[in-house]
Amino acid sequence: MKNTPDVRGLPPPLGPYSHCVVANGLVFVSAQTPLPPGAAPGAWSAPDIGGQTRQCLRNVAGILDELGLGLDAVLRTTVYLRDPKDFKGMNDAYRESFPAEPPARSTALLGVDAPGLLVAIDAIAVYEPRVDE
Repeated sequence: MKNTPDVRGLPPPLGPYSHCVVANGLVFVSAQTPLPPGAAPGAWSAPDIGGQTRQCLRNVAGILDELGLGLDAVLRTTVYLRDPKDFKGMNDAYRESFPAEPPARSTALLGVDAPGLLVAIDAIAVYEPRVDE
């Protein structure tokens, strides 16, 4: 069974895709760009790889939070970099969100040509929502 929940605060997708899909105990989060919620298209959060990586992961975290999850539920990510030379800067910023037991990860070249866009990150998480006590 597949569910495509509404995620508050994010702009509508720019194409025929959902920000996330929940199916079979997993959450699939589409690649998130460094666009802060409410910002205009192309108004990236920062001009540098570290700032953009942090915003991508904040967006992933925001989607998961809407589902009652945290970044600790993330099993795997794919990081899409415009320039492989940004790997170290991305890695340093990425580590801040996953300081212990980081998820599995792949890194690939970004296939979108958008001015100023340096990175996008997608994620797969296990769907075990928090139970309010």
